[in-house]
Amino acid sequence: MNKIIQSLMKEVVQIEVSGKKQINGTVIDLGTDIIVLFNGENFMYIPINHVQSFRVVRNNEYDIQDPTEFPSIIADEKSQELSILEVLNQAKGNYVELFVTNEKPLHGYINQIMSNYFEFFSPVYKTMYISINHLKWLIPYSQNEIPYGLGDKKLLQISTDSLANSFEAQVENLKDKIVVLNVGSNNSKIGKIKDVHEQIVEIQPARTHSIYINLDHIQTLHQV
Repeated sequence: MNKIIQSLMKEVVQIEVSGKKQINGTVIDLGTDIIVLFNGENFMYIPINHVQSFRVVRNNEYDIQDPTEFPSIIADEKSQELSILEVLNQAKGNYVELFVTNEKPLHGYINQIMSNYFEFFSPVYKTMYISINHLKWLIPYSQNEIPYGLGDKKLLQISTDSLANSFEAQVENLKDKIVVLNVGSNNSKIGKIKDVHEQIVEIQPARTHSIYINLDHIQTLHQV
């Protein structure tokens, strides 16, 4: 546990995360690789590796109120400290908001969690594969809240798909399929996966020559 951040427990801070996003909130909890903020409305689980910088907000200039309830995801008795993987496992099957890329948060639920990625179901994009390394924050929905006001029967689709253990292998399993990479971002790519070798993915767009993408920079992937 980081002693510097631990000293800021219950303080209101402003955090800049990857992508030049600023988040204001009270430090509620801290784990091995994750920090939990309350922004006055939601509990936000932020991987520390995406924290660019932070500062204490003196005199609570953003007027952030203390939470009136405990966070829904907390460290269990065995581990005693939160981690990204534990947060994902506790969130599994429940509605969440994720921020991964660009300006568009993703809403839905986590289906399966593998070694370095997870399967996510979105009512908009359907089944997605998301790299854990690119997850910038996770917000659990409050009880009885459902994305887009949909009923459970319209949204809940428990996956039984057999997935590869790693994100790299799962991308390779989608060879010859048309996919969308990094949905909604400026570097979004759409096309057929032609080949995958080590860190490079070859994508065939609709009418131009192949493009080659470093697999480490693929944040999300979904088949169309």
